[in-house]
Amino acid sequence: MPTMPKSIFWSRTDTAGSEQVLFDDGHGLAARGTLLAVDPIPWTARYQLTTTPDWATTRVEVEAEGRGWLRRVTLERAQGRWRVTTAEQGDLDAALVAAGHRRAGLPGTDDPDRLADALDVDLSGSPLFNTLPVHRLRMAAEPADVAHRITVAWVLLPGLEVVPAEQIYTGLGPGRVRFASGTFTADIDLDDSGYVVRYPGLAERIDPR
Repeated sequence: MPTMPKSIFWSRTDTAGSEQVLFDDGHGLAARGTLLAVDPIPWTARYQLTTTPDWATTRVEVEAEGRGWLRRVTLERAQGRWRVTTAEQGDLDAALVAAGHRRAGLPGTDDPDRLADALDVDLSGSPLFNTLPVHRLRMAAEPADVAHRITVAWVLLPGLEVVPAEQIYTGLGPGRVRFASGTFTADIDLDDSGYVVRYPGLAERIDPR
């Protein structure tokens, strides 16, 4: 496995948790990262991500696990279609119910064609994945107030269900974009390379001292 020349670390602000990503963005994006959180039950997730040179996602593999369970989902896009494969060990739903939460349902999707319009994947709780449409749409070179309505393949953690989701990205000037999905909105601060510095209500970047 090749080493990666760059790294970012975020601390969650909505719950106890964090994310570290190692990546190379010299020719599109190649990245692998780890997320940890305690809600709704303690879990760890590891992902690997690959895009084309113009930042359209081609492959994402996510593995999530906690006490007594492990799930894996892989999304691969080729010739305009997504292929979604899954694997599961143990019983996540039993762990959720024992902690007083709803069942997560099955990982993956029963109809990959519902994802046909998605050029980006969004992994819930991960600030890295907001960078994908920002780069793909070249938002840094646009004037403020240009809105982009996109469909993403949204991977929910910890259960790894995959659903299509409509999102809107609007540039607010240098270093800031507005993210909207349904009734939710957040004004996200970005660094000069388009990576999240602060995502209100989700995460903040932590730099080495």
